[in-house]
Amino acid sequence: MSWNDKRLETWVGTMLRTGVLLAAAVVLAGGVMYVVRSGGERADYTHFTAEPAPYATLHGAATGIATLEPRSIIMFGLLLLIATPVLRVALCVMGFALERDRLYVGVSSLVLAILLYSVFFHR
Repeated sequence: MSWNDKRLETWVGTMLRTGVLLAAAVVLAGGVMYVVRSGGERADYTHFTAEPAPYATLHGAATGIATLEPRSIIMFGLLLLIATPVLRVALCVMGFALERDRLYVGVSSLVLAILLYSVFFHR
């Protein structure tokens, strides 16, 4: 089966739906776990406090996921949601390359490079 615009569009649509649904399921699971474990605590909204350090890094989130810590699971779901459009652009680069459309490969590669830079190197 040859690669064409319709096939690429189908793959991208499926990947976007899957990514969003998976991210929603992970956030929901983490949210349910959070409510079950700490539902009786009163929230203090008088002062803003940043997220504790263990949840602010990928390593900290991965460690928390290994111990089924609800906040880490929620963070992982949000990271999946952020990764979904980045993966969409990467899939487009591959699809355009298979179509041998150099212009769109170049433009999509530039967009992918900017996205990856903003995710990994922007402080």
